[in-house]
Amino acid sequence: MERRERTRRLIELGGLVQKSGLVELTSDDRAMIYGALLTLVEATRAPGSEPIHQLWRRRGKRAFQAQATERGLAAREKYERNLR
Repeated sequence: MERRERTRRLIELGGLVQKSGLVELTSDDRAMIYGALLTLVEATRAPGSEPIHQLWRRRGKRAFQAQATERGLAAREKYERNLR
């Protein structure tokens, strides 16, 4: 069971990397993606980096909310088209 949960978590995290646009930005260059992530980790380990964490959290929440709204609108439009 733990293995499945870990696998699911890793797949979801990979999905976030894809969703962020990083894969396209780097032309799927795994070394570049890894380097970018390591740079982020290094920057956030610095003293006083809590504001960065808060900024990222807010931006991520807004992006998730916008996506959910977009999906809801698309589903509604599809539903209304099917009524015609």
